Amino acid sequence: MTRLSAVLVLMAVLTGTAHASVPPPPPNPSDSEISASRAEADAKAARVGELTGRLTQAESRLQELLDDVSYKRELANKARVDLETAISEADAARREATAARVQADAASAAVEQSRRELDEFAAASYAQGSTVGSFSAYIGAKSPEDLLARAQLLEAVSSSGLNRLDQVTRDQGAAANLDAAARAAVQKAESKQAAADEAKKVAEHAQQVAVDAHTAQAAATSELQSNKDAVERELVAARGEVNGLEAQRQQYDQWVEAKKREEEENARRAAAAAAAAAAAAAPAPQRPAAVAPAPSRGGVQTVINRALAQRGVIYAWGGGNYNGPTYGVRDGGVADAYGDYRKIGFDCSGLMMYAFAGAGVYLPHYSGYQYNSGRKVPLAQMAPGDMIFWGPGGGTHVALYLGGGMMVEAPHSGAVVRISPVRYGGIMPYVTRML
Repeated sequence: MTRLSAVLVLMAVLTGTAHASVPPPPPNPSDSEISASRAEADAKAARVGELTGRLTQAESRLQELLDDVSYKRELANKARVDLETAISEADAARREATAARVQADAASAAVEQSRRELDEFAAASYAQGSTVGSFSAYIGAKSPEDLLARAQLLEAVSSSGLNRLDQVTRDQGAAANLDAAARAAVQKAESKQAAADEAKKVAEHAQQVAVDAHTAQAAATSELQSNKDAVERELVAARGEVNGLEAQRQQYDQWVEAKKREEEENARRAAAAAAAAAAAAAPAPQRPAAVAPAPSRGGVQTVINRALAQRGVIYAWGGGNYNGPTYGVRDGGVADAYGDYRKIGFDCSGLMMYAFAGAGVYLPHYSGYQYNSGRKVPLAQMAPGDMIFWGPGGGTHVALYLGGGMMVEAPHSGAVVRISPVRYGGIMPYVTRML
């Protein structure tokens, strides 16, 4: 083969291999299509944020109504106890009144009998002109001493009858007084019973009103949750569409770059072929080795992945540690009402402990301490993996920023670990960056 033939063969090889290196161009969505898709996703995100705020308020109101139901339930219990006491007192008063009335009736009968006997004694005395039996008693006397004894006996009998009549009359007065007092006690007890019965009805009505209000709020809260879930699904779909269009644009940009490199390579090959024709069999320049990509933030991604893996785990106040969810603890209030101490889950700072432990960072179990555990970064510069805080000193709540205006959090009792839009009400002006 001649020198010229070798050069021509080399040129054919160099130029021919370039044609098969780049495939046909992929779809290239327009800027307006991407913008419209992003705007729709942003609108969905804003709607999710609005519903999240309303849901938080609704859940707070639901807890208030639950507390009111508990209070009204206890008032109803008190009213029932008071009514039972009043009924018992009224029954006792009625029994006392019945006993007093029996005593009064017996005393009246005794007085009536004594009156009849006294009337008979008086009638006989009047008929004979002296004390009953005095004439006949004296006729049978056999001596002066016997006559005197008989006179004393008659006087004693008469005096005893009068004394007995006086005592029975006094007993009747006492019994009548007892009967009157017992009747007054019955009236008072029955009045208390009526008042207690009315209080019981009022308390039970108030309890039912509280239960109805709680039931209505629970239904409204459930509807809000359902709407939020639906919009979140729409948001996921919208973000998927944005990601799809952006992926297509990225693929197209990559194709453009590849096409540009192909054209540059073809030009280089043509130049090499020309140089080869001038300098015989000079080898073609080698392509530079590809530059290795910069290492990714593996620690940050580990933290995010560990937090996201806990989605759906129940909230438990005081729950969670470096190894995962744990039983919650008592707080003497809302958490106890939800039974957090019987649940295995996370609270907000417990979720952060678990997430960052995967990257070798061990945080304390208190959001206020976590706020001061790393480097402060202005809120406007927050990046995925940063911790976001709310409340004075960051002591109210903490969440993990995911990017795109979204965060993962363990929100409150009764909820679960979830992804939410960032809430800016009460947010601290700095985030904490650990990695």
